[in-house]
Amino acid sequence: MTRLPTRALLSYAVVAVLLTAGPAAHAQTLDKVKASGSIAVAYRESSIPFSYLDDKAQPTGFGWEICGRIVDEVKKATGRADLKITTQAVTSANRIPLLVNGTIDIECGSTTNNSDRGKQVAFATNYFYTGTRLLVKAGSPIKSVADLKGRKVVSTTGTTNFRIMRALNDERSLGFELIGAKDHSESQLVVASGRADAFAMDDILLYGLAASSANPREWSVVGESIQVEPYAIMLRRDDPTFKALVDGVLARLMDSGEFERMYTRWFQSPIPPKGVNLNAPMPQELRDNLKAKSDKPAT
Repeated sequence: MTRLPTRALLSYAVVAVLLTAGPAAHAQTLDKVKASGSIAVAYRESSIPFSYLDDKAQPTGFGWEICGRIVDEVKKATGRADLKITTQAVTSANRIPLLVNGTIDIECGSTTNNSDRGKQVAFATNYFYTGTRLLVKAGSPIKSVADLKGRKVVSTTGTTNFRIMRALNDERSLGFELIGAKDHSESQLVVASGRADAFAMDDILLYGLAASSANPREWSVVGESIQVEPYAIMLRRDDPTFKALVDGVLARLMDSGEFERMYTRWFQSPIPPKGVNLNAPMPQELRDNLKAKSDKPAT
């Protein structure tokens, strides 16, 4: 067998370490932010009212506002009052890879905290609870998942909802065709154009999309709630210091009553850009978590 020179052996060893190190090779978030002088905050373009674009194409929303409070705390913790905030739009498909590889430092959207994702990333305290339902055109004969037989159903690729609907289709032999779309806006457009009969997604997002559409009366949210799940702000794994900071911000908001005031502002009041009101009462699971402050994932 040919022997490799020592320098070559060292080169191979370095490459092997880099390939196997993965996320653990990244600096802790606060150290990274302090050294670079910037923090990369991710947002969603159409996850109303959590994280979406306003009429000036700027990110806004309930989750985005909470992340603003977190950034303020990061400035204090790092001593960087001059901290630069860079923003990054993410999709259901790329949000986890971009967090793991260090492109973004925190994701403020509508990401479900579940055990499978917990193998790759970490989650802060749960800040919303929702369940999968269906968005259909008003007057549609579809009233529940039982009415989907022989129909076409769209859901956003990379979401837990897509996987839930695929499993439900198999388990109950419902016989519908499941279509994937890149984001929530495209999923709604697929139904609007007649290429699908229903859009399966978290009910609160469906209410937001319907209320923000050109004619909200053209849409209905129907069906029983399938598998209630928590939303949480997404962080990198194995960074307890940063998680403690984020959880601390959420705890102070919840204990002070500010969280409920923010909820009222985004879920029970007119919101930009069209001044629509979702009229969505706080779910009991969320009200309970204002006291419990759990980060327990869905299974």
